[in-house]
Amino acid sequence: MGPFASLREAVDIPPVWLAGCLSLAWSQSRLFPWPGDGGSVVQLMAGLLVGGGILLAVLAIDEMRRQKTTVLPHQVPAILVQSGIFRRSRNPIYLGDLLILAGFCLFWGAWWSLPLVPLFFWILTDRFVEPEEARLRETFGRAFEDYCARTRRWA
Repeated sequence: MGPFASLREAVDIPPVWLAGCLSLAWSQSRLFPWPGDGGSVVQLMAGLLVGGGILLAVLAIDEMRRQKTTVLPHQVPAILVQSGIFRRSRNPIYLGDLLILAGFCLFWGAWWSLPLVPLFFWILTDRFVEPEEARLRETFGRAFEDYCARTRRWA
């Protein structure tokens, strides 16, 4: 591997993609604002989405740290985490990232940017989820297959 491989791994991570999508949504809300105000119900929904997304990510990161495994998506984990929030979702951090993006789009009134949410979903699945699951399948074999059978990917 060349010197740029580690740079790619350092930069090609979900928080960087999330920050890019958030920057686009915020910029869109300033440059091309949606006419009218979203109202208090939309603001409440935005807060619940952002708060729920942060909670999912914190619970997942805490569980991964307690299990002493990596949270970095390009590395091979030391253990197959199936406890805590991972009993409900195989990808709680990514799900949290999607909720955060959707919430901020609502909060900023960046309605034109809502298509970023399914685009970001595709980016997460293609660049991170599928390669991670291939590594987990290779590393943990049948245990990972059993986990997949009982736990949904995007629950």
